[in-house]
Amino acid sequence: MATLEKDMRYKGQLQMHRREIDFPGTAIAESRIPGFVAARRLAYVILIAAFVNGCASLPPGSDFPKTESSALENPERTRLGRSIEKAASKHKGKSGFRLLPVGIDGFLTRLQMINAAERTLDIQYFIFQGDATGNLLTDAMLRAADRGVRVRVLIDDADISRRDSRIKTLGTHPRIEIRIFNPFAYRGNSGFFRFIEFMLNASRLDYRMHNKLLIVDNTIALAGGRNIGDEYFQVGAESQFGDYDVFAAGPIVRKLSATFDDYWKSTLAIPIRALAEEGDAGAELEAYRQALNDHRQDANSGGGAYARRTASGEPLAGLVSGRLPLVWAHAQVVCDSPDKKRVENGEMIGKLMHREVADTAAAVQSELLIVSPYFIPGDDGMRLIKDLRARNVRVRVLTNSLESSDELWPLMAYAGYARYRLPLLKAGVGLYEVRPVLGKPKGTGNPAELEGKGRFALHAKVFVFDRRKLFVGSMNFDQRSMRLNTEIGLIIDSPELARQAAARFESITQPANSYVLALREDGSSEPHLVWRTQQDGKAIEYDKAPARDAEQRAKVEFFSLLPMDDEL
Repeated sequence: MATLEKDMRYKGQLQMHRREIDFPGTAIAESRIPGFVAARRLAYVILIAAFVNGCASLPPGSDFPKTESSALENPERTRLGRSIEKAASKHKGKSGFRLLPVGIDGFLTRLQMINAAERTLDIQYFIFQGDATGNLLTDAMLRAADRGVRVRVLIDDADISRRDSRIKTLGTHPRIEIRIFNPFAYRGNSGFFRFIEFMLNASRLDYRMHNKLLIVDNTIALAGGRNIGDEYFQVGAESQFGDYDVFAAGPIVRKLSATFDDYWKSTLAIPIRALAEEGDAGAELEAYRQALNDHRQDANSGGGAYARRTASGEPLAGLVSGRLPLVWAHAQVVCDSPDKKRVENGEMIGKLMHREVADTAAAVQSELLIVSPYFIPGDDGMRLIKDLRARNVRVRVLTNSLESSDELWPLMAYAGYARYRLPLLKAGVGLYEVRPVLGKPKGTGNPAELEGKGRFALHAKVFVFDRRKLFVGSMNFDQRSMRLNTEIGLIIDSPELARQAAARFESITQPANSYVLALREDGSSEPHLVWRTQQDGKAIEYDKAPARDAEQRAKVEFFSLLPMDDEL
């Protein structure tokens, strides 16, 4: 693994084309024709306002005809299906799992799963970036479709407007169908006009699909917290997100496929063809295919460790063959219904996964470990935690520090979390905030070769219950995950996997890797909050949350004044 990381970083095999791939059909830069732009922008505003007033509850394209499809009915007829069925028959209804805490393993497993697909490929993500790793996975998807695999892709619209043309072009392949979850009406590149539309129709557009899922031949699957992008796979030197994937095989996969089908058929899942302008589909697809192929050839040039590992089929080959043993256990798929808001409001019957996770947490007898990059417990979460502490259950929480929160939304989330620190510590909860540079990366899942090369931050969402069960999925312990995002995950009844997750928790919460929050008595009526850590083996204590600069701290203080609890 160390050789692979070095080869990828220093030879630039994945970084050669960090920019998004361009192809014919891209619009002329708006700045070149200001008069036309002003008129077009005004028209967009008028159209958006008219749309909002006329149909606030449904996304654009809701009446567009959809082709019917569902998960593969007989996965045992595929090569993967026969292999997994043979292995599962020895474990009496249990499913096989393996945790993937290292980002590059998550990327390679996805790539090899797509390459191994024989009949169907179902892909569902909140973010699917057009960067180095995103382009390599897109290239693999296109090649899968070329060999006859049916590809279904469902992406949330929070982050794709600037890639509409590429997604639309990919969707012109006869074996690829792409749907956008709860799309905006405005399809241009202006963040300002997306913001205007959001403000006019926030009740609908604030509702996002945060699910992450990849399923091959209804036989093997990846779930967890990772989106598609370089930082999630830890292949760049700028930033790395600590996260988990869980590889799943056996009976549980059919249940995961059922959730994908529910979302695929939802009225909020709109075919990309209903949103994108028509063009010369054949020419654009061929140009895109060539650009992706060139990118793959560049990434593989030099015959380095990345190219060899890709060609070997690892780590998937080891997972399927048993060389990388799976942990066989009973598990439960926990997910939200696609129309979660209506379930919350009592308008329809459906699933709310946070209730299942909360019920499992409430049943804990000795210890609850929580890993959540955004941690805003709210009244219900505080009540749950205080009830556990009243029974003397040990509760420890790992979240992001102010220093590791370098974007707008993480800073806002940190401001929301800050007001809970004192009451949590007073209740006896252990609080840890991960540092942006890990002093002892061994055992944390962060490659040692990337130490000090970029900003480390948490992205994992993991709960460990009495070190006997664990939850791995897309749900943060915050109000947005509870109320405004759809989520999915697995509760796995496995002491072995729970111990693995707990061991990583212990590694990251070492003082060299995290700030340990504590209350210091100084004679005043209220104890003082301090951050304790280690630097070069020496103990250090801070009276304020460590920040990169005064501007970062000022932003958090400003956000803390805003009434945004329900949005965080």
